[in-house]
Amino acid sequence: MAKVTGIGGFFFRARDPKALAAWYETHLGIDDIAKTVWRQQEGPTVFTPFAENTDYFGRAGQQWLINFRVDDLDAMMADLKAAGIAVETRAEWDSEAGRFCRIHDPEGNPIELWEPSAGNR
Repeated sequence: MAKVTGIGGFFFRARDPKALAAWYETHLGIDDIAKTVWRQQEGPTVFTPFAENTDYFGRAGQQWLINFRVDDLDAMMADLKAAGIAVETRAEWDSEAGRFCRIHDPEGNPIELWEPSAGNR
């Protein structure tokens, strides 16, 4: 049986796509997503539906939450804070899976950053 082998793209609407792509490159180190194909490092991916009434994503109308794997969450959080970006952490977000924090892009989209635990890399 044929099967899906990974996520081929993630597409979303933006008021200012060029400015938002530049923000993702500047603050998260993602190559200019408006011009090139981003080559990711191999690693775990979670693809999970949540209940429609979850408050985990933030605002009620939010239909998605992207989660990016990071190699050093403490350094990433320090860089983001130094750039004036609010970083939210909660003890209950950290688990056997690893450590997490939450930020929002300039258009208010939530972004979860995840440093997988050694057993999940």
